[in-house]
Amino acid sequence: MNKKKIGIVLAPLLAVLVYIIPMDLNQKAHLFFSIMVFTLTFWLTEVLPLGITALLGVAIAVVFGIANVKTAFSSLGHPVLLLFIGSFLIAQAMTKHGLDKRFALNFLSLPFFLKSPIRIIAGFSLVSFVLSMWISNTATTAMLLPLSLGIITMFRQNHIKNIKTFAVFILLSIAYSASIGGVSTLIGTPTNLIGVGFLRDEGYDIDFVKWMLIAMPISLTMYFALLLYIKFHLKGFSFDKEKIKELIHTEKNKLKKMSIGEKNTVITFSLAVFFWLLPGIANILGNEQLYKFLKAHIPESIVALIAGILLFLLPVDLRNFKGTLEVDDIRKIDWDTVLLFGGGIALGKLIIQTGLAKYIGERVAHLISPEHFILFLVTLILAMIFLTEVSSNTATVITFVPILIGVLKELHVDIFYPIVAVVIAASFAFMLPIATPPNAIIYGSKMIPINKMVKVGFFLNLIGTIVITIWILIYMR
Repeated sequence: MNKKKIGIVLAPLLAVLVYIIPMDLNQKAHLFFSIMVFTLTFWLTEVLPLGITALLGVAIAVVFGIANVKTAFSSLGHPVLLLFIGSFLIAQAMTKHGLDKRFALNFLSLPFFLKSPIRIIAGFSLVSFVLSMWISNTATTAMLLPLSLGIITMFRQNHIKNIKTFAVFILLSIAYSASIGGVSTLIGTPTNLIGVGFLRDEGYDIDFVKWMLIAMPISLTMYFALLLYIKFHLKGFSFDKEKIKELIHTEKNKLKKMSIGEKNTVITFSLAVFFWLLPGIANILGNEQLYKFLKAHIPESIVALIAGILLFLLPVDLRNFKGTLEVDDIRKIDWDTVLLFGGGIALGKLIIQTGLAKYIGERVAHLISPEHFILFLVTLILAMIFLTEVSSNTATVITFVPILIGVLKELHVDIFYPIVAVVIAASFAFMLPIATPPNAIIYGSKMIPINKMVKVGFFLNLIGTIVITIWILIYMR
């Protein structure tokens, strides 16, 4: 019996079971609890696309009178959803016109990265880290995979010893760095935007620069920890520097002259980044009036949307007025994640509005002593990391962040940094191929034994927990 069939049978059974169990809950909260169990089971077993499941959960809530349709689906107009769409369009333009590949090859051809095995891995992983700050970590991993496989193949043809160890670590470094780099910016991964969406609903003002100032130290620390781990396990491996240089430069020489499409994308992307950073810079410089004006008139979501639209207006062919992006490109962006965000935020709001989050928060708060908050924080981060090994990190954040908000409020703890901690933790799942798309892509190369990924990933999960905890405690104090 496959996973989908199990989900179709299990979801309604669990939902009914939760509803008939006596609980000290109001009727709407109890009913919504059973709907969330149904939705979560569908997510875990992937009966439907994740976004469609989120919308189904909200639709069921409307059918059972938990909320009216206007209130329930108001999140489909959430400003962060526009930020999703705009950033996906920019990423699509980068991939379509080959700007991401041009950046990668120019960066990897620098002499520094061609002198030793760990430097080559550092080069690939750093490209993965930086690109994933701005475009999909899936697209980044998929783009770097063929380049890394080319180097591995060349090593094999030259009968270089310990090539298996090198192959495993260069591939793992690309996937893991994509996940780590993605937490650095608001648009790096959907979970960042979802977490910020919940925090903004709770009255916390967090802009592009503020997120980077918080997340970048965490991601860089984790990235260097990854490199140190790989360096320690890569002893006794060497290669011919000239042959590596030749391979990278051969690939670089295949690149054509920079196209109009690439130039248009660079201009648009640069403008978007400038206006994303500008309010935060104004805030740091103490110009509160300018900061408020920029936040009110050109928020991140509108900047992303205008940038996305601009790519349809900037032509690559004046005679036929062919835009940098066209209608077909709209179909290629990740609409499942867009719908998951819209439906997921709606479910999160209903968890809070029905009183379900408060109910769970009260029960959990009774079990936790405020004096043991550090232990509580470590447990939360560790739980989020290992939960996302077996389920979508986006769906997990959508489900558990509203509940955690309820728990923290009952403990009378400021919710800001603990929420940031679990949101970042959702991207630090390194053990299993199903944990993240980058993991799945590199596992598909058939060069990484599952036991090796589990062993390395388990250790890095623990390192990630320590890194996040230390930085969050520093921020809180």
